[in-house]
Amino acid sequence: MGESRTSSFSSESHREHGHHHRSLFPSMHFGRSGKESHTSSLVSLGWKLESPPIVLYGDAEHSTGALVSGQLFLDAKEDNVEVDSFNATLSIQVAQKRPFANHCSDCATQVTELKKWCLLPHPLVLKKGEHSFPFSVLLEGHLPATIDGPLVVISYEFKAEAVPRVAGALQTPIQFKKTLEVKRSLGQSELPHHSVRVFPPTNIKASAHYPHIIHPIGTYNLNLKLDGISRHNANVDTIEYWKLKKLTWRLEETAKTVAPACGKHSPKVEGADQQQKKGLIRTETRVIGEKTLFSGWKSNYMSPTDSSIELELEYNLAKHAKYACDTKCRDGTEVTHQLMVEMVVSQEWAPINKPGLVTHTGVGRILRMHFGTILTERPGIGISWDNEAPPIYQDVPPSPPAYCHETTFDGEASIAELMEPLDTMGEGRGRGSTESSGSSVREHHGDAPVPSS
Repeated sequence: MGESRTSSFSSESHREHGHHHRSLFPSMHFGRSGKESHTSSLVSLGWKLESPPIVLYGDAEHSTGALVSGQLFLDAKEDNVEVDSFNATLSIQVAQKRPFANHCSDCATQVTELKKWCLLPHPLVLKKGEHSFPFSVLLEGHLPATIDGPLVVISYEFKAEAVPRVAGALQTPIQFKKTLEVKRSLGQSELPHHSVRVFPPTNIKASAHYPHIIHPIGTYNLNLKLDGISRHNANVDTIEYWKLKKLTWRLEETAKTVAPACGKHSPKVEGADQQQKKGLIRTETRVIGEKTLFSGWKSNYMSPTDSSIELELEYNLAKHAKYACDTKCRDGTEVTHQLMVEMVVSQEWAPINKPGLVTHTGVGRILRMHFGTILTERPGIGISWDNEAPPIYQDVPPSPPAYCHETTFDGEASIAELMEPLDTMGEGRGRGSTESSGSSVREHHGDAPVPSS
């Protein structure tokens, strides 16, 4: 990707901040601390996130985004510390683990600035102590979630920089860097997904009910029923059975990305393939959960026309599995999941009048089924920022309070008669006559408020 290449993650609302930089990708460190700081001899920088965990609700086409807000703290160690500038930026970094050209930092990392804050528009002298600077940004719904996959790493980096000045000379900038974890949550379907599979040339039919959306933490059930596992062979007057010997399930994750080329390595041959100019397609599949079963199902061979195998299969992600949730980005990065069920069945036969006399035929089949599954984060509070209702105060009436004993005056003369000059009140207070003046006013207008200095 050249310097003039525009990243697909650029926001229309923040196009003016859409500068691109190249840098080696830093190590990822997730987490939300109450307050963290980077210090120096003059000032220290810290922050505090005030918004809830960053979750994009819905898919990239319909999500309204997520709000991020917090405060940056600049702590002056001494009095009269001059700060020349104080800026902060939020950028999205895409690091290719298998870049277009090896050992090229420009091919390996693409950085797009999403937002920039100028917290100090001009130099300022600060007193000793902590000074707070609020910041906020709306992450648009089309932006990708944080990913740490086998092919690509997508992260959001928040960076702040303060430049102190001593005796008119600029000092070494004080930098503060943190990584934000952005998640995406898709809506849960109310009813389980139903799928039917047929396995010719046999008569076996599989009917499965399973949840279409799963989460990284939790156990999920797949109800499976096999019909057509027996038939009557009228030629030799026998019954042929299909018996389930082994079942294996696997959760597979498939990652696909396009590794872009920088300006130096971009193909310049005329007539080159358009896809090659855009980048190289990388694909990789990994298993994030699996198990093999040799028992645990119920078999019913009552009659050739009424035979079935039923089982309830529990599946989940492996305890320490590395995973990435389903996503589809504008730059071509895509992550999908599927549940694969593989069954090994063997054929047996028995005389119709002696069903207990079973003979193995030596014929076996492997039945495979793939069920599309969406892996997404749990919704948490499940409410997007634009759907949050304002707080309701039960003890506050809908209108201002009514004053039943309000006193009315017929003109300026009547008001003047009841009001006492401030000088008189001061003299009376000095003579110890405050109580008599106050009682005199109360006798005239009851509950009306008494003017005071």
